[in-house]
Amino acid sequence: MTIAVGDKLPAATFKEKTADGPVEITTEQLFNGKRVVLFAVPGAFTPTCSLNHLPGYLENRDAILAKGVDDIAVVAVNDWHVMGAWAQSSGGMGKIHFLADWDASFAKALGLDGDLSGGGLGVRSRRYSMLVEDGVVKSLNIEETPGQATVSGAAAMIEQL
Repeated sequence: MTIAVGDKLPAATFKEKTADGPVEITTEQLFNGKRVVLFAVPGAFTPTCSLNHLPGYLENRDAILAKGVDDIAVVAVNDWHVMGAWAQSSGGMGKIHFLADWDASFAKALGLDGDLSGGGLGVRSRRYSMLVEDGVVKSLNIEETPGQATVSGAAAMIEQL
């Protein structure tokens, strides 16, 4: 079953690479008492994710935060080293959270997992964005067309805030 607007996010633990090394961050730490924009990508460094989806959120970070959002995070089924390298190379380190869902447990718990790669990369997260308030999904935007980041992109999220 896929998570829906009005549902509480399932408990999960991510890893995030920081200047001090990897740290664990739970859904409780990230979402409780906060208004957070979360977006997911099938994989760090993949074309649509790196050239379209992530840049939109980095370029519009201040506009999103100005609308009363406390934090922005991207999650992918990659390890924290890859997510840390992506954060560093994209210029996003310290601006948004780069969360590693290394075993796809969060994607699976949301019902937003699948073998999307068609090229043997295994289970990945579907591309989506959501606004989460105090751990509850307030808006959910799932991309239906592979290679697109329109309904889940930063411009669409700004319109919803």
